[in-house]
Amino acid sequence: MGSQFCCKKSNLKGEIRIPGSKSHTIRAVAISSLAEGESRIHLPLMSEDTRAAVRIYQMLGAKIEITPDLWTIQGTGGELKAPTPSLMDVGNSGTTLRIALGSCSLLTEGEVVLTGDEQICRRPSGPLVDSLNDLGASISSTSVPGLPPFLVKGRLRGGTTTIESKTSQYLTSLLINCPLGDGDTNIFVPLLYEGSYVTMTMEWMKKQGISFQHDGMNEFHIPGNQTYRSFHGMIPADFSSATFFLAAGALPGNEIICLGLDITDSQGDKAVVNYLERLGAKVEVKDDQIRVRGGDLVGVDIDLNDTPDALPMMAVMGCFARGKTRLLNVPQARIKETDRIRVMYTELSKMGAKIRELPDGLEIEESKLIASPVSGHNDHRIVMALAVAGLAVSGETAIDTAESAAVTFPTFRDCIVRLGGDLSIVNNV
Repeated sequence: MGSQFCCKKSNLKGEIRIPGSKSHTIRAVAISSLAEGESRIHLPLMSEDTRAAVRIYQMLGAKIEITPDLWTIQGTGGELKAPTPSLMDVGNSGTTLRIALGSCSLLTEGEVVLTGDEQICRRPSGPLVDSLNDLGASISSTSVPGLPPFLVKGRLRGGTTTIESKTSQYLTSLLINCPLGDGDTNIFVPLLYEGSYVTMTMEWMKKQGISFQHDGMNEFHIPGNQTYRSFHGMIPADFSSATFFLAAGALPGNEIICLGLDITDSQGDKAVVNYLERLGAKVEVKDDQIRVRGGDLVGVDIDLNDTPDALPMMAVMGCFARGKTRLLNVPQARIKETDRIRVMYTELSKMGAKIRELPDGLEIEESKLIASPVSGHNDHRIVMALAVAGLAVSGETAIDTAESAAVTFPTFRDCIVRLGGDLSIVNNV
């Protein structure tokens, strides 16, 4: 049993504060848990995905105290311990699974089983497993090769590996965890998607005093036997979550101000601001706020390789832009919580969209959308994108699996209502 969003046409006006970045919060939890001493994380994202990261690293020995706006973490100094019982469940958090695969490879004794929900157990991690095994770990799948659940033992000793990183999470896991291995590591990366997320990881490593060398994003040399140091830091607001409101502001009759966003931050999804400007939205960036107003939207081609999480919302935007919009070079969107390319094609088609599925993206023509029952496929970004679409068309649009929005944006509905949106929720449907 789940819940359902019911959306009716609404004009959205006003300002909202965007919650903290999921990507930064999970990196902060992992790194502070591996560090020596006490770290303090201010304004973290409180969501199902970030709670999963907290749960996993508590099981590995970190002491984590949670209050709404401050998390205090007593790190392990890299001395991780296998819990009893050994089953560790990441829920729906792919980021947590991949980073924790690397951390569990640092165990000096014992073993763990890393698993997750049904969606997670369909998401591949084979290339990361192979690289960690190259570097000294012992990881095997207990079901389908390359898919969770994974039986994980340590210990990373260093060495050389080559990895095709079709999700940046593979490389991020290696970069965060290899410095704590017993020897030096060389990583060759012939293929990398979502490079901006790796840039974020590298910035975290530099701030924590980790030594490494790199040749662009293709080669990395990481000395072993390093330690992370504790830190006090604030989590910036999440551009991935802001995408839904920035884009909604660009729709006819809307005007939205998103607060707390740092346009200089390393988050790749800040590129959505540029995407909306190219489509014709009226965008103003000032200090920590971004104002977006509806304009005369015109279709463009957008390379989404660095920003796959933006695909669901940008697909909706294509329906409101004159001419043709093409979302390109984002094949990894097929291996997220769902095959987001196929799902957005399927669900927007139900609403009357003129949309075509491409191998690596979507092609959308301006469409007169109609209210229709649609499925969110238990994917938080699909649910939120379809909700924004439903608020822009006459009639009532019902979206199932609404509860999944809490994975990254528990206050999504509250923010919509605060802006004047007619978005109700029906439980146990």
